[in-house]
Amino acid sequence: MGMQAVTTNDRVLSDWAALARELGPRFAARASAHDAADSFVADNYRDLRERRVFSAGVPAELGGGGASHAELCAMLRVLGQHCGSTALALAMHTHQVAIAAWRWRHEGAAMELLLRRVADQETILVSSGGSDWLAGSGRAEKVDGGYRVTGRKVFASGAPAGDLFMTMAVHDDPEGGPTVLHFAIPFDAPGLEVKDTWRTLGMRGTGSHDIVLDSVFVPDAAIGLRRPAGRWSPAWHVVAMHALPLIYAVYVGIAEAARALAIRQAAGRRHDAGTQELVGRMENELATARMALRQMVDAAAGGRPGIETTNEVMIGRAVAGRAAIRSVEVAMEVASGAGFYRDLGLERLFRDVQGARYHQLRGSAQLTYAGRVALGLDVNRSDSNGNARKEQAT
Repeated sequence: MGMQAVTTNDRVLSDWAALARELGPRFAARASAHDAADSFVADNYRDLRERRVFSAGVPAELGGGGASHAELCAMLRVLGQHCGSTALALAMHTHQVAIAAWRWRHEGAAMELLLRRVADQETILVSSGGSDWLAGSGRAEKVDGGYRVTGRKVFASGAPAGDLFMTMAVHDDPEGGPTVLHFAIPFDAPGLEVKDTWRTLGMRGTGSHDIVLDSVFVPDAAIGLRRPAGRWSPAWHVVAMHALPLIYAVYVGIAEAARALAIRQAAGRRHDAGTQELVGRMENELATARMALRQMVDAAAGGRPGIETTNEVMIGRAVAGRAAIRSVEVAMEVASGAGFYRDLGLERLFRDVQGARYHQLRGSAQLTYAGRVALGLDVNRSDSNGNARKEQAT
């Protein structure tokens, strides 16, 4: 049975967010130790598994928690307020579940076995999205009965606890050209090796190690999706619509935690005009991040993946990310010198929120996408010489 939602005035608070509030203080108490040791949040993952959080996004008809995409975003945002590493690693699993659930419900895709496995066993999915985007990566060579896959994937969050690796590789199809194949590989598959590489500025507890695939056999039946390499396709619009709001809910949660710490530290200086101005600036930035996240969640709730929805999500991603980072930067100033000490925890939030810089679409790629949509140009074409060119809007 899925958890029921509780309506309060104009807000809907899901029981999944309430569960995150229950578990959050426990995770927060462990966060500093995981950060200091660069250790994966394995103890938090055990708690999440015991409470069946990994199957929260599986439809109730298939034995899961039946949480909506918006409810999952709310849960991750709360967890981000307590432990950014736990929330971000969970977001990478959760978006894979959300995508599979949407495809099962709206496309009739063959996702039932995967979703039932997640529901029955709390199977943990690990995504290679950090190293794969439109072009994909790795090589898939056709052999009898399937493919041999070779490649190295980075930013595989949750790798130490993973059961299934949700990844992709490029097959040089003699008829269709470079084609990205999507598939799942069990972590105990021969040729799959997790490399302990995760030594980073922030998000140190996500266990986002490299995964090396050395001629791993993937049977034909395991190929869940084929798409053209390097191009926006319907499948990739589904990915963008689901993944980015879940991921950026975490960063908004981190910014909210930083605000709370900064306000507490500034309490004794609340009558100081300079402090008031800094707090006001922090409030503006955090409000901007929250509004941008709301746009992303609302766009996903519309349930219409495509160029326009991806554009709304990606604009929200750019605005939410920048505003969350700026909000935490100002929080450091509001807290004054105390924010520089690790024992307060604010400097960890400052480091963790920097991860908002590194998810797709980044920088000029997002600006170009938004610009081409506004100008009625094909998002799969670009002007290599930088000059304007007449194109037929499609």
